[in-house]
Amino acid sequence: MWIRAVLGAALVSMFAPMMALSAPVVEGALRVVDADTVEIDGQRIRLFGIDAPEHAQSCGLEAATQWQCGAWASSEVRARYEGRRARCRGEDRDRYGRMVARCFVDGQDMGRALVRDGVALAYRRYSRDYVAEEQLAAAHRRGVHAVGYQAPSEYRAGRRSSGAAQGPDGCAIKGNLSRNSGRRIYHMPGQEHYARTRIDTARGERWFCSEAEARAAGWRRSKR
Repeated sequence: MWIRAVLGAALVSMFAPMMALSAPVVEGALRVVDADTVEIDGQRIRLFGIDAPEHAQSCGLEAATQWQCGAWASSEVRARYEGRRARCRGEDRDRYGRMVARCFVDGQDMGRALVRDGVALAYRRYSRDYVAEEQLAAAHRRGVHAVGYQAPSEYRAGRRSSGAAQGPDGCAIKGNLSRNSGRRIYHMPGQEHYARTRIDTARGERWFCSEAEARAAGWRRSKR
């Protein structure tokens, strides 16, 4: 029994460096999508181990203390990292096909820094790597910890249960590719074809958080 255990440990030790080397790595200038999602050369990357308030989300447990923490978090990440060079090491793929990765800027782990400063939370469902940083941020009432918050995962679940359409980042604009012409058309909530439009990310279709983002990516608004 102990021989098998020793051999197993030796094999893990032998192949671990090879496994680490095989992890996909993406490098380049960052475009910030929101507080926990970035792009490098058009590849969308979800930051590993963190979960940030959705763009439309408010924080504050009392009406008098409510503030737009989601918009603030996105703005904060954009101010820190937009256009800066990053190195991202893939850890996984999420159900939307995005790379889930640890990203480093000037050798600093972006996820760790954002959790430490209260811009994002440790995503305990997938990792406990940043729990200590979250506890430190809470102790000092930094960022979203200042007046209380709803966990982003709970916020998203609430939107789903209320029937609100949304993409992977809590965004509701549907970027659709016409099956006949391949034209890029986006649909806003409330438009005629919005409810029946389905987004197939495998075809290159996508969700947008704002019309400005959709237009910048080459989509035009649906006429109906």
